[in-house]
Amino acid sequence: QVQLVESGGGLVQAGGSLRLSCAASGRTYAMKWVRQAPGKPLEWVATSFHPLAHNITTYAPYVKGRFTISRDNAKNTLYLQMNSLTPDDTAIYYCARLQDDYRGQGTQVTVSS
Repeated sequence: QVQLVESGGGLVQAGGSLRLSCAASGRTYAMKWVRQAPGKPLEWVATSFHPLAHNITTYAPYVKGRFTISRDNAKNTLYLQMNSLTPDDTAIYYCARLQDDYRGQGTQVTVSS
């Protein structure tokens, strides 16, 4: 079983940026970022499809234009660059496999106003 370890979260002021990383212990294929705010259900953020699928990426409308998902396949690492953060982006962020939703332990992102 591939292990997924997220990092890069923290406390940032509104308008700031953070870059999350997700290190996988083995090769990964289609991957996504999801998040869960306190008292709210898990919600999808962005997807990076299989590298052989031309690295197509998709974004939830509430992050499109502000967040960028990318990957370094040589390092088995997935990234999420988050810009123009708002308090509504406060959540635990998880990377997950698209095939079965298996995810890591998450990293906390807190955006202060």
